[in-house]
Amino acid sequence: MSFNIFLALAAFCLVSSITPGPNNLMLLASGVNHGFGKTIPHMLGITGGFAFLLACVGLGLAQVFERAPTVFLVLKFAGCAYLLYLAWKIANSGAPDAGDAVTRPMTFLEAAAFQWVNPKAWVMAVSAMTVYTSHGDFTKSVLIVVAVFTTVNLPSIAVWCGMGVGLKRFLADPLRLKYFNWSMAALLVASLWPMLVSSH
Repeated sequence: MSFNIFLALAAFCLVSSITPGPNNLMLLASGVNHGFGKTIPHMLGITGGFAFLLACVGLGLAQVFERAPTVFLVLKFAGCAYLLYLAWKIANSGAPDAGDAVTRPMTFLEAAAFQWVNPKAWVMAVSAMTVYTSHGDFTKSVLIVVAVFTTVNLPSIAVWCGMGVGLKRFLADPLRLKYFNWSMAALLVASLWPMLVSSH
């Protein structure tokens, strides 16, 4: 992989990781509702789960979906249903000390598993492996893409959790917190649109 391609890959990783999407919206809400420390497993799960998804796509999973598009369609609607469930959980989150199970932050395994039904993650993975891998040394280039994404992704998504923590004092008022959670839930539902109109 040439240096210019490496820089282009790093830029793609940064832009795709730091722009709004289901993961970042949930991290913003988690930062507000749970704080940075309790959201760390969620962040690590996103990065670890996406790295695994990326490697699987690079090593042949994309070809499986090309041959069996129904499998991808089932995955798409499973992702839609799960995102609606997560939006409901966020909309019904209370203050962190409310004692309600709904306020529990997402675990590492839950966040990692979510990447498999996250439409933005699939678009990122397929795009990265299509554009930035080399047929000449394919396995090595797949590993480079995974390594760069893993390095760039974690600090990028942490920014969103940090923004949530910064909003926490302003949202200490229960009514403001309720409106914020409702807004985050609505944006999460709106993020379904690209998946529902995609051609696959």
